[in-house]
Amino acid sequence: DDSEWRLWFPVLLDRKVELYEMGWSLKDGLRDCHVAAAPYGGPIDFRKPCIRCPLTTFSPIWGPQWKSGVVKQLGWTVGDDLLCVQEDGTVLVYDLFGSFKRHFSMGNELVQSHVLEAKVFHSPYGTGIALLSGTFRFILATNIEDLKLRRLPEVPGLQGAPSCWAVLSQDRQSKVLLAAGPDLYMLDTTACTPVIPPGLTPQASSIVHMAVSFSYKYLAFFTDSGHVWMGSANLKDKLGEVETKMKTPPKQMAWCRRPKGQQPSVVVMWEKNLLVAGQCQETIQYPFVDSVLVPEMDGVRIISGSHHELLQEVPAACEEIFKIASMAPGALLLEANREYEKESQKADEYLREIKEQDLLGEAVKQCVEAAGYEHEPETQKMLLRAASFGKCFLSNFRPELFVHMCRDLRVLNAVRDYTVGIPLTLPQYPFMRRYVDPQKRVCKLLVHRKLYPLAFEICRYLKTPEYQGVSRVLKHWACCKVQQKEEADEVIARAISVKLGETAGISYSDIAAKAYECGRTELAIKLLEFEPRSGEQVPLLLKMKRSQLALSKAIESGDTDLVYTVVTYLKNEMNRGDFFMTLRNQPVALSLYRQFCKHQEPETLKDLFNQDDDHQELGNFYVRASYQEGKLETRVSLLQSAVDEYNKAKNEFAAKATEEEIRLLRFQRRVEEEKGERVLGCSLHDTLHCLLTLGLHKQAEQLYKDFRVPDKRYWWLKLTALAEKEDWEELEKFAKSKKSPIGYLPFVEVCVKHLNKYEAKKYVSKVTPEQKVKAHLAVGDLEGAAEAAIERRSEGEVSLVLSRCSATTDRTIVDRLNRARAAAAKK
Repeated sequence: DDSEWRLWFPVLLDRKVELYEMGWSLKDGLRDCHVAAAPYGGPIDFRKPCIRCPLTTFSPIWGPQWKSGVVKQLGWTVGDDLLCVQEDGTVLVYDLFGSFKRHFSMGNELVQSHVLEAKVFHSPYGTGIALLSGTFRFILATNIEDLKLRRLPEVPGLQGAPSCWAVLSQDRQSKVLLAAGPDLYMLDTTACTPVIPPGLTPQASSIVHMAVSFSYKYLAFFTDSGHVWMGSANLKDKLGEVETKMKTPPKQMAWCRRPKGQQPSVVVMWEKNLLVAGQCQETIQYPFVDSVLVPEMDGVRIISGSHHELLQEVPAACEEIFKIASMAPGALLLEANREYEKESQKADEYLREIKEQDLLGEAVKQCVEAAGYEHEPETQKMLLRAASFGKCFLSNFRPELFVHMCRDLRVLNAVRDYTVGIPLTLPQYPFMRRYVDPQKRVCKLLVHRKLYPLAFEICRYLKTPEYQGVSRVLKHWACCKVQQKEEADEVIARAISVKLGETAGISYSDIAAKAYECGRTELAIKLLEFEPRSGEQVPLLLKMKRSQLALSKAIESGDTDLVYTVVTYLKNEMNRGDFFMTLRNQPVALSLYRQFCKHQEPETLKDLFNQDDDHQELGNFYVRASYQEGKLETRVSLLQSAVDEYNKAKNEFAAKATEEEIRLLRFQRRVEEEKGERVLGCSLHDTLHCLLTLGLHKQAEQLYKDFRVPDKRYWWLKLTALAEKEDWEELEKFAKSKKSPIGYLPFVEVCVKHLNKYEAKKYVSKVTPEQKVKAHLAVGDLEGAAEAAIERRSEGEVSLVLSRCSATTDRTIVDRLNRARAAAAKK
């Protein structure tokens, strides 16, 4: 094992594990460098004067000569983007490979007052930045993606920069804790509150350095008397205080505490010395030169010019198994497996001892857990072999714990490899997976580092759903591929198509959008050819100013909403003439646009018809427009325009019908003026009915003759109108005026309908023989109906009359009909 354990009375406290030998070559180490390292084994960035170098743990990516302003602080976002905070308050954002992404300002006042100090921190809202200006005011932004600057209140009596300060995140609120001489203040958005740490040694006259734990739950102070005070971040509880016998202010401080750990400690670092202080009075010292501390959730990474190491509290399972002369179940099981591999009978003795204590299940769990905390694959294998050996003797041991640990370690070992350089630990691994939605954070980290083969294999190994795993890896690869400007568009498009195929969850439009952002419009169009969804193709084509192609794709899709979207875009972007000419080449789009204009923009529709010399549609337009007008003169004028257009279109029927409509309107106006009855705008049928109902028979006759209304229609109109008025006398005169073209059965039926059988009987005698039976039945005359049926010798009519008769009250009529039927049957 390459870890170095240090005994800290009364327990084993910490171990130092060498993760990597660094792959860079620095003559002066990290002296005079700005260094920033992302948590969870993330990338490291350091800046020497005039040089910037983002890098992974092992592989440096040397950046260009630094030509921007004075850098006050470096930091990493939660998405592994590098932040460079400059003296004038400008923050530059770079990606993992040193490519510039964007910049933003932390306030115009910093251009004059400048930034004295800056800190990059992570809050529940994202990545935040806190600045101390030259006027000794603090400026805070809790989320740089949604930048909202807050100027914190002034500190009373503060005449210079505070001796130290830190950002706390409490109750989803970010605060600043600062020390100014003997005083300690807590700043939030509303107030500046003096605070006092409980139990601070009276020997201390000021706090010269402070550190916040990774979880923001604990605080540590280094005083001018050389004491390290440790307590809760709310300054209500004290965990301990240690005298270091070092009065020089440290270069850096960091908490070293694993989740649910029993021995919280603070790592204090000077130029050539590193000290670990815990709750007891003892300390541990290590010699270090020009190193940087990187706090992690379960320890502290120590980065120097030559090595990368991890300092952490020894996990309980590892301590139980590996401490000298340990009799823990896990230690005995490990020894039993060693003896078993030597084919020694001592293996049975160790197993018996564990079984007698009924601790074999506990021993297996200890070995599995300890394997997860080890960094060396050989040690992991040794512990897992021991666990596998032990579980063979258990009948009810659930295998999930062992299987999951093997799976997780395989992933962790892959990303810890020096060619990848992400030193994740087991406690960090599930934490990262839990807070990524929905893709696992490990694969996301690999994708951002362009380690696509490894990310692809891990997704397949973890059996991640294709649309969440493999699809996202391939999509990121494709987006990176389109940025390779040395390859031809055709080559890249074909390579992407072959690699992606029809993989679920991949949108070619997203990849095409990336190509367009990179200035490769033709490549974007080629990629869009592989996109099966027109709804994804069209918006990007419009963005690329390929409106003609967008319109064709929208029409091919059959989605009218999509066509309307493109047409509206074209209308806003093109002049009217070009717009209309474009639509003429696309009949489907033209038809849809006409429908739109018909309801929303009628004047535009008129212009469209004019440009196309479509006289028929222009005539229809004028007719529709006429019915929207209230004034008769305007309506007639529009109808006359319609007549002209129909004549040009050689539609004689439409022209004549429109002319007759004009005549009808003028006739209706005369009636209104002479009789005061409102009939303007009614149809010919309704006008006639209205006139007859009002008793204006002379005007009705004139209209009947002028418009050559068919006789049958006119007789029906007059019949129903007189019956509705119950003008039976006029109705009788009308029936006798001349022979009815509709017969006289309608007279009978209309009278019966209006409950006047007396009047109806007057017309029964005039009904033709074929309709006599129906007429008699209509007025309830069964005898007359029977006589007519017998006279006509119609079997159907006899049956009809019989169906209306009652067997009791109409017995005579029934017998008569039956005799007539029998007589007809004999003949």
